[in-house]
Amino acid sequence: MPNSFVFKPPYLLTSHSEFVTGWRYQKRPGVDYFLQQCGPPLFEVVVYTSMPAYTAFPIINSLDPNGYIMYRLFRDATEYKAEGRMGGIHVKDLSCLNRDLNKVIFVDFDSKAFQKHPRNSLGLKQWTGDRDDRTLVDLATFLRAIAVSGVDDVRKVLDYYKQYDDPLEAFKEKKRELAAEFEKPPEQPKISTKWSPGFFGRR
Repeated sequence: MPNSFVFKPPYLLTSHSEFVTGWRYQKRPGVDYFLQQCGPPLFEVVVYTSMPAYTAFPIINSLDPNGYIMYRLFRDATEYKAEGRMGGIHVKDLSCLNRDLNKVIFVDFDSKAFQKHPRNSLGLKQWTGDRDDRTLVDLATFLRAIAVSGVDDVRKVLDYYKQYDDPLEAFKEKKRELAAEFEKPPEQPKISTKWSPGFFGRR
């Protein structure tokens, strides 16, 4: 497979505690669609979490009953870094994937987690329970565009979109601009004859 997509469970769900039932997890809107659109054969989908395996396994099984998630990495695959009296952080090391990092995209909301491979990261906001959230639908469209574009290094694409506060919204705006350009009458010049250069900021 040409690409790997790495994420951690809290990006795809949220948790809350109830007095009677204890901790309960809620799937983010669009999870099933996202995994179906971005799962094999388009991407290898990898869960990389700082949770211990015994905690994360049942959550992932519930999250992905169809088996789109191909690999799972847990706390023992992270690098722990102490941060004073407040404890420390678990840093994700993508080299343990044994994959070409030109083809790896790491999505997380915690910038500290991907500090070892910042160029492979796509930092997006954590979901807090909004039932109208469409981030995963937009993310699926973004990732599929990268996968079919033929770019030799996904980090170039991520570098371009990380200059925006909201990378997915910037991608959607770029898509709207290109669509409008292609709808111009034939006598008017078009910006580009291909979709991918405009999407990815190349001239």
